[in-house]
Amino acid sequence: MTQTAAKLLRTAFVVGIGALIAIVAGLILGGAAQQLPLADPGPVVRWGQPLVKLIMNLSMATTVGTLVFSAFAASGKEQRSLQPLAAGAAALWLGSAAAYFVMTYLSASGSAISYGPEFSDALWLFATQIELGTLLAANLVIAFVVSLSTIAFQGRRMLAINAALALAGLYPLAESGHASSDSGHALAVNSLLMHLAGVSVWVGGLVALYAMFNHGARTAILVSRYSTLALASFVLVAISGFTSGYIRLYSPEDIFSPYGQLLLIKAGLLLVLGIFGARYRLGLIRKLESGTGGFWRLVLVELFIMGAAIGMASALGKTALPENPNEFIPLTPAEILTGDPLPPELTEAAWVTVWDIDVLWLTISLGGIFFYLYGVSRLRRRGDKWPVVRIMSWVAGMLTLLYITNGAPNAYSEFLFSVHMVGHMMLSMMVPVLLVPGAPVTLLSRVQSARKDDSWGLREWVLWAVHTPYAWFISHPLFAGLNFALSLVMFYYTPLFRWATEEHLGHQWMLVHFLITGYLFVQALIGVDPQPHRPSYPVKLMLLIGTMAFHAFFGLGLMNEKGLLLADWFGSMGRTWGDDPLTDQAVGGAFAWGVGELPTLAITLIVVWQWSRSDDRERRRLDRASDRTGNQDLQDYNEMLSKLNSMEDRR
Repeated sequence: MTQTAAKLLRTAFVVGIGALIAIVAGLILGGAAQQLPLADPGPVVRWGQPLVKLIMNLSMATTVGTLVFSAFAASGKEQRSLQPLAAGAAALWLGSAAAYFVMTYLSASGSAISYGPEFSDALWLFATQIELGTLLAANLVIAFVVSLSTIAFQGRRMLAINAALALAGLYPLAESGHASSDSGHALAVNSLLMHLAGVSVWVGGLVALYAMFNHGARTAILVSRYSTLALASFVLVAISGFTSGYIRLYSPEDIFSPYGQLLLIKAGLLLVLGIFGARYRLGLIRKLESGTGGFWRLVLVELFIMGAAIGMASALGKTALPENPNEFIPLTPAEILTGDPLPPELTEAAWVTVWDIDVLWLTISLGGIFFYLYGVSRLRRRGDKWPVVRIMSWVAGMLTLLYITNGAPNAYSEFLFSVHMVGHMMLSMMVPVLLVPGAPVTLLSRVQSARKDDSWGLREWVLWAVHTPYAWFISHPLFAGLNFALSLVMFYYTPLFRWATEEHLGHQWMLVHFLITGYLFVQALIGVDPQPHRPSYPVKLMLLIGTMAFHAFFGLGLMNEKGLLLADWFGSMGRTWGDDPLTDQAVGGAFAWGVGELPTLAITLIVVWQWSRSDDRERRRLDRASDRTGNQDLQDYNEMLSKLNSMEDRR
């Protein structure tokens, strides 16, 4: 048996023991192991389903964490050594996901396994028509793809693609979580997605690190890079864990319920892991070069606790939530459609006072501000300067993004088309106009040093991404302008609008798409970061004029529209305040025209200012060249005029 295989077996044993103890204790304490009064699936399914889910969670975390750790920290040789671990974990993920899919069906239906066509037809119906089954089937399909791609394709870029696919496999599980059908669906799904991603990178990265460790300076480098991933993962887990507890516990007394007690135990385990990382790992990195083994004994303890935390999480998934103490009230039309109650009447004060928190975008916005300021502080400690105007512009852009995704635009966008359009215009126009002058790529390339060990960090991945042929194509000013303009029509007059309105995943896609589309367009016109295309200033102004005209026609079209877009949605909310839906849609068209033109005007002024500065720089350059040659260019010009005069005189 090789040393690597021995370490993997030791890792599996330690993590498995911790997870098994925790899940058995959790199922007993939470009452999930007790026989159900109606449609009990039997002890095999009652115990087997959470155990299979535990195996799926562990293998999924190992797959995701190994791929992310390899892409971020490992050299080419180390990536090849970790490839069997990722492939094996993905294969185990596939097998356990298939077993979990079948056992979930048996648990939900209360039926037994049979080999007739009735059972297979019912299973197919569960996979294609029932939301829970569809989500678990999607997770199974992604596991199948990842298990094949990790074996068939190697190389640095495919490693990143495999990591992205594996992370995408977490979304169906987040969508099928406890609170996915409750009020605050978006908050619940995004918080659980953050939690799964953080735990997977944290646990799987440590498994990969332990599987390949050797003594020496190289180990210290890998441990330091893993610590960066672990710190970011701990922050995600802490934020999402607090949010999930807030959603699921209706009152302080619910902490003493079986679900609340298991939640506290799980939170305590994760807190212990955070203390381990803060107290020991950072302090022991320097000692690794001397070959100390104490650090790796600590890693085994951490793996045991991580296994226990995942086991407790699997038990939580089968534990009944605390009862909602609120009196049952029949659902309103708005709650039937959106899952959320109708917000208060939209007044001038409501634009400031009404908020609907989205923990994912809140974290992205505040994280963008924190890391940008951290990079500026590192730059200044090094003695370099960074313009204050860029800092202010970036911070303002991130705060605007925070408001759009967490403030009144987010609270009212599902109920009022006009507010939806305000958020759309601000997201695709105002936010990019503020973010692009911040020059984040330039800041990143100046703050982080290039790696010399055949590994790619954040700097290398970002610079590679902006220099790919795909990036060259989508960043071309003509494509960026057409994409920016035509996206309006392609979105609002196709099924994409319904998908983005009714489905959580579609809504998240909409936010990302229009943010990136607007950023590429603004970057092509006034970007500070390096870009492959440098159009002339007249071309930039022509693009702006065309975009402004298109926005005007689009807005006027909405204002004069006789039919209601998504009439069964915006026309069925049961609002007793505000304009009628068709009038509100016309107001949205006016916003598309008016709100969209303000950032366009700002871009126009910036382009004109840059054009003026460019002319000034060119004039100063010519003056310096003339001074260096003793005004030779002026003498040549005068001689040319003299020759022309002589020719004219001879005529």
